[in-house]
Amino acid sequence: MDGIGGRVALVTGAAGGIGRAVCAALAGAGAQVAAADLDAVPAESAGVPDAAAAEELKGATPYRLDVRDPRAVEETVAAVERDLGPIDILVNVAGVLLPGRAAETDDERWRRTFAVNADGVFHASRAVAARMTPRRRGAIVTVGSNAASVPRVGMAAYAASKAAAAMFTRCLGLELARHGIRCNVVSPGSTDTAMLRALAGDRDPEEAQSAVLDGDPAAFRVGIPLGRVADPADVAGAVLFLASDQARHITMHDLLVDGGATLRT
Repeated sequence: MDGIGGRVALVTGAAGGIGRAVCAALAGAGAQVAAADLDAVPAESAGVPDAAAAEELKGATPYRLDVRDPRAVEETVAAVERDLGPIDILVNVAGVLLPGRAAETDDERWRRTFAVNADGVFHASRAVAARMTPRRRGAIVTVGSNAASVPRVGMAAYAASKAAAAMFTRCLGLELARHGIRCNVVSPGSTDTAMLRALAGDRDPEEAQSAVLDGDPAAFRVGIPLGRVADPADVAGAVLFLASDQARHITMHDLLVDGGATLRT
């Protein structure tokens, strides 16, 4: 894909399902990928390496990074540029989902959610944008959520943090447009990741998936018109497009990848 080959791309949250898929998509298009995460190596289950994760991260350079720490972000960005070269693409994927009703959410869960989902996007984008600006080129893509635009029962902190990250990214895009830097958002809906499976808890997997596809009137939630849960590769494809030169005239855009679940609200 035009504008990806030979470029240096930094991906946060690289050990997760969407993050791994983004790394794979960028690497497959010829980018040099810096895969940053609190756990930079592929995820493990019961001490057994996840072979799929290892394959997806193959060829990427791992960096341990806590996006909540602005100093660590600065140091990691500097290290990536020293090791691989100037960063041309930043993809903010790192995120957490700590469900809970709004009036029952304690301070710690609220702060932790915003520290990763909103502060992390701010820290990484600020550090990379400062370096992109004098070079007058670059693309920043933030992976948000369709929950940022539709109220969700039990997801107030998550939805609010994702809304903050999305609007920050769009404001950044407005400010950086004159420097030739594009900033966009990809907002997935339900995606087949560990995060979605954790939401199901102890429910039967088929029952849980049916609830996602069909919707839940008791929770004021519509289903997915396309009748399928997204694969991480679906989200990665949208990220790849917005990071490429094929999207060279697109900035401040929020691309929903949710099978129509928000009904474009």
